[in-house]
Amino acid sequence: MNLTTEPAKSERQTASPVTKPEKIGVLLVNLGTPDGTAFAPMWRYLREFLSDRRVIEKSRITWYPILYGIILNTRPSKSGANYEKIWNRERNESPLLTLTRSQGDKLAEALSDLPNVVVDWAMRYGNPSTESVARRLVDQGCTRLLMLPLYPQYSATTTATANDKLFEALMKMRFMPALRSAPAYYDEPVYIEALARSIENHLATLDFEPEVVIASYHGIPKSYAEKGDPYPSQCFETTRLLRERLGWDEKKLITSFQSLFGREEWVKPYTDKTVERLAHEGVKSIAIVNPGFAADCIETLEEIAQEVAGIFLDAGGKNFSHIPCLNDSAEGMAVIENLVRRELSGWVQSPETA
Repeated sequence: MNLTTEPAKSERQTASPVTKPEKIGVLLVNLGTPDGTAFAPMWRYLREFLSDRRVIEKSRITWYPILYGIILNTRPSKSGANYEKIWNRERNESPLLTLTRSQGDKLAEALSDLPNVVVDWAMRYGNPSTESVARRLVDQGCTRLLMLPLYPQYSATTTATANDKLFEALMKMRFMPALRSAPAYYDEPVYIEALARSIENHLATLDFEPEVVIASYHGIPKSYAEKGDPYPSQCFETTRLLRERLGWDEKKLITSFQSLFGREEWVKPYTDKTVERLAHEGVKSIAIVNPGFAADCIETLEEIAQEVAGIFLDAGGKNFSHIPCLNDSAEGMAVIENLVRRELSGWVQSPETA
């Protein structure tokens, strides 16, 4: 009679590493995406995103009537229509999902010399959820876990909430792996070099020379920065380092902030107002790059490449180009691999030193 029993898995149980070879998990995390463009999946996605206390710091008593009474009744249709403009119809998913998957696959291939490292990817909002992927890594025998939030500049609204979600997931596990979270990389030489090369390569394909190149970053409310969020200063520093690497002056490469939400004042200058002003001043040719995004998404492909482009052209501009994010390009993957290998230091040995 066999008295050995297999422990049942539950919400708070995860396979023990005792029965499986020890591995190290690498988890790439990006912001998130809806499962579809229809009202219901957009509603679910926006509810999760806009219910995050890191994103909206207003009192729930004040915020929830606005969220559930107004925003979630109107915004899903509008946002869904915008996603429709960029949707990957072949895979029936958003470009961000397609690109993040590819980044994970390419990183796994790049780290194939580290046989005990398992690479996976997740979203802070939507699917695949951070919790489900973290649990999958632990179930595969990962006793150590490195998370790389795919946000070059730190903000409580992005990096911190990604960490929060992973910590919440680990709180539900009986066995909790050792954890590292990679820091922001806004000033890393490999990142600045990758951005510079991507800009140079893209501009070489154009039949015009931009008079001004705008580094447009996702904005945050001004009050968040005043409370100590370092995000705006890190954005300006990225632009400064990029300007220095490209050999451009302060008129050639400028900083702006996009994706404003609500009536509160956000950090300035605003991207839409900036391109409109440039056009009114007689500037005919511009390009926009998005150094704060590791992969193209709704904010870059629809908001910048379509909406902001239209604002510039309607205001009198003639030539506009959107410079793609680093995405899963060779330059972009060099950044991710470099950061991951550095943060794995002490946990793994390279074949040359093993």
